[in-house]
Amino acid sequence: MQSKKTRSQAINEALKQPNGARFYRCALQVNPFAYHDRHAKQTAFQNEADYNSAIIEACHANNIEAIAVTDHYRISDSRGLINAARAAGIFAFGGFEAASDDGVHFLCLYDPDKDDSLERLIGQMGVGDHKAISPNGDKNCLKLLECVRKQGGISIAAHVAADNGLLATLEGQPRMNAWQSRDLYACALPGPIGDAPQNVRAILENKDAAHKRERRVAVINASDVNSPEDLAEPRSSCFIKMSALSVEGLRQAFLDPESRIRLHSDPSPEPHAEFIAMAWEGGFLDGTRLHFNGNLNVLVGGRGTGKSTIIESLRYALAIDPIGEEANKAHQGVLKYVLKSGTKISLLVRSHHPAKHDYTIERTIPNPPVVKDELGNVLNLSPLDVAPSVEIFGQHEISELTKSRGKLTLLLERFVERDPNAGAQKAKLRLDLERSRGRITDVQREIKLIEERLSLLPSLEETQKRFQDAGLEERLKEKSLLVREERILATIKERLAPVSTLRQELAGLLPIDTAFLSAKALEGLPNSALLIEGAAILDRMTAQLEAVAGQIEQELSVADTSLSALRGHWDQRRQAVETTYQALLRELQKSKIDGEEFIRLRRQIEELRPLREKKEALTRDLAAYQQNRRNLLDEWFNLQSAEYRALEKAAKRVSRKLGGRVRAMVMMGGNREPLEKLLRDEIGGNLAALLERLKSRDTLSLMDFAQCCREGKDSLISNYSLPSAAAERLAQADPDIFMRMEELELPATTQIELNTSSEGEPETWQTIEALSTGQKATAVLLLLLLESEAPLVVDQPEDDLDNRFITEGVVPTMRNEKRKRQFVFSTHNANIPVLGDAELIIGLSTGIQNEVVQGRVNERHMGSIDMQPVREMVEEILEGGKTAFEMRRQKYGF
Repeated sequence: MQSKKTRSQAINEALKQPNGARFYRCALQVNPFAYHDRHAKQTAFQNEADYNSAIIEACHANNIEAIAVTDHYRISDSRGLINAARAAGIFAFGGFEAASDDGVHFLCLYDPDKDDSLERLIGQMGVGDHKAISPNGDKNCLKLLECVRKQGGISIAAHVAADNGLLATLEGQPRMNAWQSRDLYACALPGPIGDAPQNVRAILENKDAAHKRERRVAVINASDVNSPEDLAEPRSSCFIKMSALSVEGLRQAFLDPESRIRLHSDPSPEPHAEFIAMAWEGGFLDGTRLHFNGNLNVLVGGRGTGKSTIIESLRYALAIDPIGEEANKAHQGVLKYVLKSGTKISLLVRSHHPAKHDYTIERTIPNPPVVKDELGNVLNLSPLDVAPSVEIFGQHEISELTKSRGKLTLLLERFVERDPNAGAQKAKLRLDLERSRGRITDVQREIKLIEERLSLLPSLEETQKRFQDAGLEERLKEKSLLVREERILATIKERLAPVSTLRQELAGLLPIDTAFLSAKALEGLPNSALLIEGAAILDRMTAQLEAVAGQIEQELSVADTSLSALRGHWDQRRQAVETTYQALLRELQKSKIDGEEFIRLRRQIEELRPLREKKEALTRDLAAYQQNRRNLLDEWFNLQSAEYRALEKAAKRVSRKLGGRVRAMVMMGGNREPLEKLLRDEIGGNLAALLERLKSRDTLSLMDFAQCCREGKDSLISNYSLPSAAAERLAQADPDIFMRMEELELPATTQIELNTSSEGEPETWQTIEALSTGQKATAVLLLLLLESEAPLVVDQPEDDLDNRFITEGVVPTMRNEKRKRQFVFSTHNANIPVLGDAELIIGLSTGIQNEVVQGRVNERHMGSIDMQPVREMVEEILEGGKTAFEMRRQKYGF
């Protein structure tokens, strides 16, 4: 029942599809009950039925899904345990433990369809004394191994480094011949290779020259299981990866032990984000259902069978935009002409952090995606919230990525461990810088206006002096002093204005919001009763501040009333002076002297003189703002430097992991596009030479560049070799632009180099710009394969790669990384699914449905290379068929 994962019917149908190879825990040397009596072994069981039940119970308790019952050349005594295991849902290989005529023991395993033939197969071994406890056959190791292979079974060298084991029993040339037999696929140890005797360890590691093989012998954990307790011991079982339990599954696993065998001493697979299942309703893939494997998935099929459609469907469901322009055109083409409007894509994804959760993403063209939980509830989340860091590349899109060093830096970002709060810190710092610029600009503008007004003061004072020399000031002294008093009264009112503004701001902050401290908001928290007391604290603060605000308002009202009264009393006294003043003006007019002009002059001078004090205050504010900005800029540049150092460390780590193949170097502030855009937008004119000079510099300090702009044309020419005309235009720009320069972020750029030499040759490093298209894509793909727990999806990577780089670089890296992340590749290249040992190969084809060509997937063509229909399909599609493959082999002389 899949309802715990999703409520989607289409996805539930997909979950019923095969999803390829997985690890089975297998105990391949289990002895039947009769073995104890024959070999005088102690047992706590009185009869076979109890023993069999206990063995089966122990298998279930230890998650053992497959056993092999392997008594010494005996079959009848094993049938009871085999039948009981199969009835309990445990796969059981039939077989026996064989001994060669030179005393070497082998586990010989066969598929269930050979159960009735096992006695006859033993007869072909030439066994003599059937009554012996451990009878020997008449065949040496080589003949015995060949015989088992021809019988359709598979042989494992039992307890290989102990008594009756191949490496302990044989010596010299016989041992070398037996060990190097092409029919020997695996050997059994009770622990890791590192615990094997020193004299055989190099042989097991395939490092001993005399025993060297083209294909190493697989080492598994298997040893005699004589009791249920033995099944809990790591020595008795190991994990073998297969699509389905079979001799062919074992053979394929033994051919590729690095990928398909896991001992108990090996690290367990790491949980990682993954696609679980996918379904289409409508469009070219209508009715198609896929059940993904957690490791390497490979889509194969002829052209036009839907491989790219699946890739672009994943991209569309996850709402991931293509990186390149050509990739975007291809994506839109698939949506419009292949998937088509109305098609619904469903994708089941699994996240393991911070806890394991399954989410269903549904998207119907052309609507936005919807994310649902296991119960079918629509969540307020985006696809990338539940499946972050997924990377999808369409055909040739990796090549597009290589054209920009800035975009290459995005690849390194994947290897940097960021502080989750770094983004918010950076955004706040950027906002603080913008505010500081605004304050500085406003103050500078205000100072400039004051200076323009104060520039009139010397002229006014000079005119006043002429009036004074004419004796007019003394005659109009009382009126002149009234002008000054009037200015003082106006200043009193101005001083109250900021207090009124402060009261309004305080009132706007009240009451303090306490909704987050309500009983409902705190429901479920262990200390909710304690935290709820915070609401009372804030309520008390609100009450006190409201009282303060009310008091301020009251005092402002009192002050305003008092000031009005004061002005009224002053106006009364002014009236007496005004009467005298008007009489004096009439008298002066008789002498053709304009006394009113003198008073206007005095009024202007009195209004301007306080601006000197205001300018001094603003100058102090400006100094404080500039100091604050210097501190912010220091923090801003330190933050960018720290990010650069993290990228540089990531580049070094990546270079180490890809040692000898790819290396990466980072250039701080290498991307000058933000500066170029600012200069074009704000300065304009012919900036080609200026921009070229800035772009060609290895390093560029924005702070230094902005300071040179402030210093003027000569500084720019001297320090940056700028053309004279451009330097002058830049130096004359608004100071605000220089501050905006300092706030820019010039992203780092990445230089990728690839070692283009073959293995064993001297290293030849070339920058990505000097590489061929295929070499560029190889370098980038090797980076993409590394260190991420999110799925990587690539459509036909071989289109831009050559086979040598695939086999020497891409495949080994992919094989190592697939243990800890999921890959989905489409390909026409057999090296990727075969040498990469894909856990799931999906064969796509087309068919006619309602007179329309539709993509389809046959269940028989979903699995690993250990399934014959899958193997034949890969051979036909990727190798051109058996005849073509054999012809190539003969021509190559292999």
